[in-house]
Amino acid sequence: MEELERYWEAVKYRVCAKCVDSDGHGTCRLGGEEACGLTLYFPKIVEAILSVQTQKLEAYVEALRSNVCASCKHQTSDGTCMIRQHVDCGLDRYFPMIVEVVEELKLELESANEGFGD
Repeated sequence: MEELERYWEAVKYRVCAKCVDSDGHGTCRLGGEEACGLTLYFPKIVEAILSVQTQKLEAYVEALRSNVCASCKHQTSDGTCMIRQHVDCGLDRYFPMIVEVVEELKLELESANEGFGD
């Protein structure tokens, strides 16, 4: 769980702080019935990103759609999502940045683990 927390802190610092729904410091201003997909599905998002074995963004998006979006209440059974189509899904809007942050931290964690045994 500590590793997931590190991913969250990195994403919050580098992505959430830039989000239009943020206060500029990484704190989300969405509330009520609105909720950020990033906070709702974060463990699944990280899992989807880490499951990809290529550098192609399309593969990451495919993993996101099948592992995260498929369980989102906004996506219909045919795979369409009005929130996404109207660019109102923060997760979708910032997904390339999220992938970058998670992959960079993954490399750091792997390097630290390899160096630990030396």
